Amino acid sequence: MNEMVIPRPHAAERAPRDASPGGPLSRADFEAAIRAVGAERYHDKHPWHHLLHGGKLAKGQVQAWALTAIVYQSAVPRKDAAFISRTLDRELRREWAHRLLDHDGYGEEPGGIERWLMLTDGLGLDRETVQSMRLALPATRFAVESYVTFVREQPLVVAVASSLTELFAPRIHTERISGMLENYDFIDDAVMAYFKRRLTQAPRDSDFALAYVLDHAHTREEQEACVDAVRFKCNVLWVQCDALYHAYVAGHVPPGAFRPTAADMAVYGRKA
Repeated sequence: MNEMVIPRPHAAERAPRDASPGGPLSRADFEAAIRAVGAERYHDKHPWHHLLHGGKLAKGQVQAWALTAIVYQSAVPRKDAAFISRTLDRELRREWAHRLLDHDGYGEEPGGIERWLMLTDGLGLDRETVQSMRLALPATRFAVESYVTFVREQPLVVAVASSLTELFAPRIHTERISGMLENYDFIDDAVMAYFKRRLTQAPRDSDFALAYVLDHAHTREEQEACVDAVRFKCNVLWVQCDALYHAYVAGHVPPGAFRPTAADMAVYGRKA
């Protein structure tokens, strides 16, 4: 049974202040350390994405990716809501709230989840099945839930730092848009709407988050915890690619997970 833990007043607002040996990094060196994690570990380097963007996957494999990724997409607003609930800083809540709305939608704005469902619709997947997540890979479920828990439990500045993989997102979105449109007959502009919107949303979000982390991680220990948070988030993204590759390239689909039809596995997307 999960028990509600009520933090001591203001405890969630600050990371531990015990200084690590060596003193804090300069602002420039701290930012460089964060960016170095992405240069080494961001999932744009994973073989799965090279196959996806290069037109090397069958339609059924692309379906498996889109269906399983709804687990992550659906968790993003839950993660953001958990973060907002923890902070006593009204301005930080206001800034972070737009992330939640960007994904869930508001008014006439459909939101990121709806745009992801446009992708799965375009790939011929049943929307109710996708939204139920019952056919998603179990490794993806575990990885994504670990991220939600991390944001809920870590000091606020560390939780913010875990979002900094968005610094590296525009490149993968650009590669995905151009690669998939060029290489797959079953992909068109409409189903790429999610990635096109993220080209502007991710830099805005990461600019704020980076400034917040650089301003609020004061000690070496806090800085190292923030760099570790970026490393953790890269691992969360990487292991989802590992799960897809293991299931749908190596062919070890776990029991109860999505299995593409033979017809969809016969459709390879590269145009003649």
